[in-house]
Amino acid sequence: MLLGRASKPLLGLDITTSSVKLIELGQSGGQFRVESYAAEPTPPNAINEKQIVDAEAVGEAVRRAVKRSGARSRDAAIAISGDAAITKIIQMPKHFGENELEGQVELQADQYIPFPMEEVSYDFEIIGTSEKDPDMMDVLLVATRTENVQQRQAAVAAAGLTARVVDVEAFALENACQLLTHQMPDSGIDHTIAVVDFGASSTTFSVLRDLKVLYTRDFAFGGQQLTEEIMRTYGLSLEEAGRAKKEGGLPSNYQPEVLDAFIDDMTQQVSRSLQFFLASGGNREQPEQILVCGGCANIPGITDVISSRVGIPTQIGDPLGQMKLSSRAKAQAVRKDATALLTACGLALRSFD
Repeated sequence: MLLGRASKPLLGLDITTSSVKLIELGQSGGQFRVESYAAEPTPPNAINEKQIVDAEAVGEAVRRAVKRSGARSRDAAIAISGDAAITKIIQMPKHFGENELEGQVELQADQYIPFPMEEVSYDFEIIGTSEKDPDMMDVLLVATRTENVQQRQAAVAAAGLTARVVDVEAFALENACQLLTHQMPDSGIDHTIAVVDFGASSTTFSVLRDLKVLYTRDFAFGGQQLTEEIMRTYGLSLEEAGRAKKEGGLPSNYQPEVLDAFIDDMTQQVSRSLQFFLASGGNREQPEQILVCGGCANIPGITDVISSRVGIPTQIGDPLGQMKLSSRAKAQAVRKDATALLTACGLALRSFD
């Protein structure tokens, strides 16, 4: 279930503390196309620290997004956060058949999962021959507490959808990086690229080599902090501050007094993440490029500031850059939200497994 297979179009559904983003992708002539899209704000207090605490309220936001998008599919791919998942590569004899492998994975899983097995949902996928031993194969084991899956399934079911695939956000992000290759040198092959996805309340920093994630780190930082600062400084409600941040109309002292400090924080977070990456193992090399995604990527001039301070060429990551849009998607103004759609796109791509 965690890494399940799709047999028909899936809605990529990214559920976060600030919004529910839904995207449906199709394919024609070897090129992806956005079929439908919508985003809805997540009801206040419905999600707490990435845990869904009010499935009905989240389901209602999903239902509104489905209706607005005009999506026809009722099957969805959803994701749990990386810090709620345990991932481990284990070795198994190559000659194992499917049933034998399943039994052995279950036996081994017990060693790596610090919870009673009856409270756990897990899945596995064969990666290929082990580099350490040609008679063995590497198998990816992914596990999480069943309640993490059930919370999300319940929210999706409340919207009249079925969760066909439950993924992990880090895997969805890796999957979506194929949509950024048009911005990478040599399409990312033989290159080390950092992708920073600034969300509302958390940010994911990933480093890819040959489009495979070498390193990933989640940390509590995001656009919500800027919204709250606007709210405090100008005496606005959270909703008013969010709107002003997106649409403008703030006093002339906004940039020097509020925005510049937040940009400093963003740059510091990138710089710190790079240091953590370089210290995380031997033979780590500085990434050759940084792609900045998420809502904060749209702050004017942010890539120039990051580039000048960390000394690495930086661009805004656009997963929709090479895609056509259906007339339905055009009406939903999907392009302006493109930078924030990495996880949703990665999930929607599961339709083509």
